[in-house]
Amino acid sequence: MKKLFMLSAAAAMMMSVGAMAEDFKPAVLYDLGGKFDKSFNEAAYTGAQKFKEDTGIEYRDFEIQNDAQREQAMRNFAKRGMSPIVAIGFAQANAVEKVAKEFPDIQFAIVDMVVDLPNVRSIVFKEHEGSYIVGMLAAMASETGKVGFVGGMDIPLIRKFACGYKQGVMAANAQAEIFENMTGTTGAAWNDPVKGGELAKSQFDRGADIVYHAAGGTGIGVLQAAADAGKLGIGVDSNQNGLHPGSVLTSMLKRVDVAVYQAFEDAKNDIWTSGFEVLGLAEGGVDWALDDNNAPLISDDMKAAVEKASAGIISGEIVVHDYMSDQSCPF
Repeated sequence: MKKLFMLSAAAAMMMSVGAMAEDFKPAVLYDLGGKFDKSFNEAAYTGAQKFKEDTGIEYRDFEIQNDAQREQAMRNFAKRGMSPIVAIGFAQANAVEKVAKEFPDIQFAIVDMVVDLPNVRSIVFKEHEGSYIVGMLAAMASETGKVGFVGGMDIPLIRKFACGYKQGVMAANAQAEIFENMTGTTGAAWNDPVKGGELAKSQFDRGADIVYHAAGGTGIGVLQAAADAGKLGIGVDSNQNGLHPGSVLTSMLKRVDVAVYQAFEDAKNDIWTSGFEVLGLAEGGVDWALDDNNAPLISDDMKAAVEKASAGIISGEIVVHDYMSDQSCPF
């Protein structure tokens, strides 16, 4: 009888877990460029996948092909009871605002923009802090004193990356020369690796020996151009060191994976909070990547310098200019 009771209890527990998994239906809506862009969207995918592996709970996702699909896909998720729905990218803001109002009982999250509604979690990052750190590394590794930056879509968010990077470069070498190009002014700028490679090559031709990209899928071309030219690239969002081992100085990590995982986890555990989250160095929201692929490129002096700078930023001793708050860049 005791054994039968234990088996029955175990079966009931399994049924309970199964029911919970069935009732809980999280979803991710990627931005243009797709979930395998090796950068921003893929970081979101990585977080969702880790949640699935850790919990056994499936999630749904969708890769938009054009701007018109944002609202349609989001509404379809909401109609099917998906929650939370995590929208990746600032360009999802209008769709989130509209659909979240229509479905007040569904939980939404958006990365890189603020939507002020009671059922929306807005997650933004201090990209300028992480960019400052990789800027210091670029300046210290450069042999020419000339480095570059290639952005994706020319928007304040990407100017924020660029300005933090330039400040970090100048902190390590006040005499450095910095080249800067943006890829375009539409969403297509996130997925044009050919143009990314051309822009990087133009900077290498002018004497740069290291180029940092914040350009989504376009940045794949930047890193390829660096490898082809025998120069160094700097990755972004995801750890891109392994794309061209020995040719990627480091990657500025933007932990979108953590943001997605936490959104799913909080909703599953019924501890969801809406509102505004800001993730910087202190919160582990941004960082720089050091692994076997780039360890030979990072000297002990470089590592010590950026560790000191990171501590200074976290303590407030070093203030990195936030382009989103003051749309000028004095560097």
